[in-house]
Amino acid sequence: MVAKQLSIFLENNTGRLTEVTEVLAEANINLSALCIAENADFGILRGIVPDPDKAFAVLKEHHFAVNITNVIGINCPNVPGALAKVLNYLSDAGVFIEYMYSFANNNSANVIIRPSNLEKCIEVLMEKKVDLLAASDLYKL
Repeated sequence: MVAKQLSIFLENNTGRLTEVTEVLAEANINLSALCIAENADFGILRGIVPDPDKAFAVLKEHHFAVNITNVIGINCPNVPGALAKVLNYLSDAGVFIEYMYSFANNNSANVIIRPSNLEKCIEVLMEKKVDLLAASDLYKL
C-alpha cells in the first residue's frame, strides 16, 4: 500500500522534461503516472515507475536532482463524490494532504496521495475500507 514515487527537480528550460523522458526510455523505464508542479524557476515532476530504485539510479547517473518519496495509492469509483468521501474521512481524522494526483480509466480512478502522516492515513483508509493499491499493483499500471 505504500509505494515509492520519484520526485525530479527540473529547471524551467526548454527540453529539460524531454531529457528526463529520454533517459527513462533509454533505460526501458515507463512512467505510468505523473504530475508536474512548477514555479518561476523550477518544476517538480512526480511520477510512478515500475522500478523506482533503478529509475533513481539512472537519473542520478545523468545528474538529475531526484528523490524517492513514499506515497499511498487508492482506487475509487470514477463517479462524482467518490473522492470527496475519501477526503472527508482523512480530513475528519486530521490527516493533511500535501499533494495528490489521479488518473481515471473507465469506471475506476487511481489516486496517489502524499499525506503528512503516512501511518495515520493508512489506518483511516483501512478502517473505512477504502480500496488501497499494493505498491506492486501500482507499479504495473
